[in-house]
Amino acid sequence: MQKTVRVELDERSYDVIIGPDLLATAGARIAPLLARKKVAILTDETVAGLHLETLQSGLSAAGIESQVLALPAGEATKSWPHFTRSVEWLLDQKIERNDVVIAFGGGVIGDLGGFAAAVLRRGVRFVQIPTSLLAQVDSSVGGKTGINAPQGKNLIGAFHQPSLVLADTSVLGTLTPRDFLAGYGEVVKYGMLGDLAFFEWLETMGPVLAAGDLAARVEAVTWSVQMKADIVARDEKEQGDRALLNLGHTFGHALEAATGYGDRLLHGEGVAIGCALAFEVSARMGLCAQEDPSRVRAHLRDMGMKTDLADIEGELPDADGLLELMAQDKKVVAGTLHFILARSIGDAFVTSDVPRDVVRDVLVDALQDRQNKG
Repeated sequence: MQKTVRVELDERSYDVIIGPDLLATAGARIAPLLARKKVAILTDETVAGLHLETLQSGLSAAGIESQVLALPAGEATKSWPHFTRSVEWLLDQKIERNDVVIAFGGGVIGDLGGFAAAVLRRGVRFVQIPTSLLAQVDSSVGGKTGINAPQGKNLIGAFHQPSLVLADTSVLGTLTPRDFLAGYGEVVKYGMLGDLAFFEWLETMGPVLAAGDLAARVEAVTWSVQMKADIVARDEKEQGDRALLNLGHTFGHALEAATGYGDRLLHGEGVAIGCALAFEVSARMGLCAQEDPSRVRAHLRDMGMKTDLADIEGELPDADGLLELMAQDKKVVAGTLHFILARSIGDAFVTSDVPRDVVRDVLVDALQDRQNKG
């Protein structure tokens, strides 16, 4: 059931290994990367409680010593204080340039751990062992690392490719249903942006995936990672095609900022709602069929996911306030916001030619619908 996807980046190429029970053999897979049999593990307290013993046993089986720093779980950890703590801890462990740091957790730990590795001694190698569905299909692959700022998400960071990614699909069984579905928001995004066949497969297999079918989970993660690997190989630093991976993110990041980057709205939930809004904008501009936004929402609803602003609890800014938050997005170039829109499901493209009024109208209507449902 194990699959391998190669991320082709010349001398910085690496493998993403996908399948069940990889933690137990992690030591044998990581050992060839090591100059000395010692690693430093950055993780969070939740993952440590569930899976650290299995990982450390897997490392010990290959004679690898490991030191561990477990940070608090949650998006708030992607911040300067925890980043500083992590870098200083790694220095205290006397991590050298030829050593390996392991980022063992979800997207927060992967982003923060990768950024710490990027700046430590001007760059040490690191291995991603992603434990959430979102991290396995998205943030662990491609070398984007970073932390959040008060002004927005991921505004401080570096491109730093891992040396290896181990996506153990068995650990997905310990995710809450909500966390699994939040990750699924990133999975279905791949079908929406570049592969109608994958979207159609998910329409059939999504409920099976969510119910725990291991083979279906390996297939979905592999399909997603292969799509991301192909895009990253063409456009590592997001000068062109890689921006397609941000489908739904311009809206999603604004909604995350509006809800305080907390439990009110998880990242994958924001992406799912953002994808629905991006298809709505596309339809209103006459770029895609009117049926496409409905089909996107129908599938998200079938999966039991958040699909509309009405699904977000608590207060939200008005349309102008949300537009202001969108203007803080990384995808602003020369003051112009770049959107990822769609000609159809499976055919997304990047454009800056989006009238503000259309976006505002979509947000006004979504907020009105929210008020009506409230």
